[in-house]
Amino acid sequence: MPEAICQSELPIKPWLDPRLNRMPGMMPLDWSDWIIRDDAFDAQMAYRDRLLDQKREAVFACHASADIAARELLARVLAVLRQDPEYGFDGGQVTRPDGVCVDTSSNHPLWAIGRLAQEDYCILLSENSQQVLRGAVLCFPASWTLSEKINRDMFAIHQPVDSYGTEMGKRVGRMFNMIRPDQPLWRANNLIYSNPDLFQPRIEGEKRVIETGKRWVRVERQTVMRLPESGALVFGIHTFQVPLETLKTAETAALLAIKTG
Repeated sequence: MPEAICQSELPIKPWLDPRLNRMPGMMPLDWSDWIIRDDAFDAQMAYRDRLLDQKREAVFACHASADIAARELLARVLAVLRQDPEYGFDGGQVTRPDGVCVDTSSNHPLWAIGRLAQEDYCILLSENSQQVLRGAVLCFPASWTLSEKINRDMFAIHQPVDSYGTEMGKRVGRMFNMIRPDQPLWRANNLIYSNPDLFQPRIEGEKRVIETGKRWVRVERQTVMRLPESGALVFGIHTFQVPLETLKTAETAALLAIKTG
């Protein structure tokens, strides 16, 4: 059994919030909350470092068409992290709160971003009226595989998700087209796993099995923003996880009463 990297508690319980437990469940986001650093930072970042070093092809991909957007995103991330006094900056060298130094100029911008913050990021470009995934750093996939989804549009990316049909796809597409650079949005989802590994890729058509025994609740806080210069859409994914047993009895009952993906 892999190490269980967990937060001390879930700051979001989307199955209890009617604003979040319906599709697409998007709400306005304050820029001050775009990037989160929580009490699992050290453990999550150490795991991200290992994945980016040892499984680079599984957790990182970027088409050349998204390179400009990736550089713009890195600049935005660095600007936000400069507001956190626990980060240190010396030219292109950034020292994280856990003491690890990251050279932001020695590799691809998305690779650098993946080593700076707990969030995963996906870059989507508008092509022929479709939003196409052209770049991502995805260390903590929740039952999907980057190599299958890269260079596909949003509708294809979400297949075979039952709740993401043609009408939902149209609604999401219209919403994305209306997103302004000055107004990021956020939503959240929840899943139950019997394996606490944060790296959980799964190919299309492969059934996710929840075994008996100890289980973990995994919540993704997903943000979406538009970069002002490139116009690219950026999804941020912050992963929270706690043992199911740490929830209150009523919270557990409500969670188990719904389909959790």
